[in-house]
Amino acid sequence: MTGRPTLYLLDANVLIDAHNKYYGADMVPEFWGWVLHCAANGVIAMPLETFEEVRGGADAKRDLLNEWICRDDVAEVLVLKEEVDPEAVATVTNAYAPDLNDNEIDQLGRDPFLVAYGLVDPSGRCVVSNEVSKPAKQRANQKVPDICRKTGVPCCDTFTMLRRLGFRTGWAA
Repeated sequence: MTGRPTLYLLDANVLIDAHNKYYGADMVPEFWGWVLHCAANGVIAMPLETFEEVRGGADAKRDLLNEWICRDDVAEVLVLKEEVDPEAVATVTNAYAPDLNDNEIDQLGRDPFLVAYGLVDPSGRCVVSNEVSKPAKQRANQKVPDICRKTGVPCCDTFTMLRRLGFRTGWAA
């Protein structure tokens, strides 16, 4: 045990699902404040690659989630402040299959980056994704939890992270 807290690395679907399904920014603002509080305290972060998935480009749908994630204070505390290790990305990509073609590489999206950030410190990091394990899937169709298992990176879903970190509405009181 290192004595330092686990750093939870968020997949884009964590914030997208939270906003769209159960913690809408207009309904449960405590959740969004808590995410920033945890990020400022070094226990939650988003790799730039997954952060950009949520933020989208100029054509991104302008909803409350996009307004929130485009705020300067959000990027400042939430984005992981490190560069991805290209060797770790290669290791993760090879876990899908060592001979992926260009279409399969495109299909992976940014998931290999997310897992690679966990791979550089598996004893101190945990990937958080709402993807559901489907061990029968092969090649580029594999899910984040299955690739995490293959590479030795801890992984959990949003609600497991919330329980571990003790999220409660009214947490700031």
